[in-house]
Amino acid sequence: MMQHLKNEIGQEIDSLLVSIADYVKDTKITSDEALETARYVLMDTLGCGFLALKYPECTKHLGPIVPGTVVPNGSRVPGTQYVLDPVHAAFNIGCMIRWLDYNDTWLAAEWGHPSDNLGGILAVADYISRRDVANGKKPIMMKEVLEAMVKAYEIQGVLALSNSLNRQGLDHVLFVKVATTAVVTGMLGGTKQEIINAVSNAWLDNSSLRTYRHFPNTGSRKSWAAGDATSRGVRLAFMALNGEMGYPTALSAPTWGFQDVLFNGKKLTQIQPFGSYVMENILFKVSYPAEFHAQTAAECSVELHPKVRNRLDEIDKIVITTHESAIRIIDKTGPLHNPADRDHCLQYITAIGLIYGTIEADYYEDETAQDPHIDRLRNKMELVENKQYSIGYLDLTKRSIANAVQVFFKDGTSTPKVEREYPLGHRFRRDEGIPLLLKKFNVNLATRFPRKKATKINELLNHPERLKNTPVHELMEQLVI
Repeated sequence: MMQHLKNEIGQEIDSLLVSIADYVKDTKITSDEALETARYVLMDTLGCGFLALKYPECTKHLGPIVPGTVVPNGSRVPGTQYVLDPVHAAFNIGCMIRWLDYNDTWLAAEWGHPSDNLGGILAVADYISRRDVANGKKPIMMKEVLEAMVKAYEIQGVLALSNSLNRQGLDHVLFVKVATTAVVTGMLGGTKQEIINAVSNAWLDNSSLRTYRHFPNTGSRKSWAAGDATSRGVRLAFMALNGEMGYPTALSAPTWGFQDVLFNGKKLTQIQPFGSYVMENILFKVSYPAEFHAQTAAECSVELHPKVRNRLDEIDKIVITTHESAIRIIDKTGPLHNPADRDHCLQYITAIGLIYGTIEADYYEDETAQDPHIDRLRNKMELVENKQYSIGYLDLTKRSIANAVQVFFKDGTSTPKVEREYPLGHRFRRDEGIPLLLKKFNVNLATRFPRKKATKINELLNHPERLKNTPVHELMEQLVI
């Protein structure tokens, strides 16, 4: 599947590096479904960023590193008035869109959030468009952004199908860095060799540890780690275009390569060609800002809310039937110290749904977390793995994320066992999910923009052909507040 290539001095180049570069430079995105899904992704991701601007813990990370910095033809940060260099703009945008854990998700051997790449893609596209207009050239259109999104999703997602970083203690944002680096280098006009050079450096950057996602160190870095990764991708792209060298066996070099140092000696694999599979099968978080392994549990608990809301003190136990990945990642008992801890706890999310009948970002804040009912219910929960759920999770034809919830009362009665195999944002539920996704976008848009401006933005993003033929810098101008 992956061809071998040698560099100018006869060194063999790792085949995965070649495969990524070939895909970025040679593949045309022809899937109408992928491009249409990318448009929905663009809307949803921007909306998640706008909603995050309500939270000071997010906005404290935004703006120039040095106050007052002016960048001619710089990149805009949507929902703000910041104009920054593309590297730091990528961090800002990436931080916004990931802050509330409400943007889309990809689940496989590795999981992650491919829309994190939009930080680098949007920042670089705006910069290119403004630079070219200033030099009397034609700007790039949003169609190129949508195509770049499909490719970034594909690189990150296909790598995730068979390469588990988390089992080595490494964080999934490494795949964001690799994907952003590759696609952005291509957007900037890089050759295949320059893409290989840039991507090899992305692998050599090492990887963030998952420390900040797990007890006892769960913290807010998980909300800006992807911004950090996508911005690093932009930096490496610019360096490669300036002639910085690459490392042909960055992955496979004995003793010193990524595979031996950080991947326990295992070979990184690409189990299917790069195309548009990932974008077509992406998982949207339609209704609830919660870690995706818990989305179906959230749906189940909300459905059970009317049956338990007046009987919370009568509950004897709550059984959550789930899959192996959920148990490994979001099974948490004991104290939860901050919102980042709570939105990655299956028991907390389920308790919120049972108690309140919905799940909102504010429910992870300290004020709600002080409700004594939450920890009382958490202490009564039992997690049970259903092996078929775990098999379906890894089945490429199903990609299920199943959970079931049942509540048992002290008098011996119980609720029905409510089961969801596929969450609302799954490809199998697109017809049901897209109208609600558009509603989510409108609600999030209204948190940042006055009605007239919000209507204008919404009309543009909901007109596929008009959007594709809109210069990037013109869209970004509309997103300034």
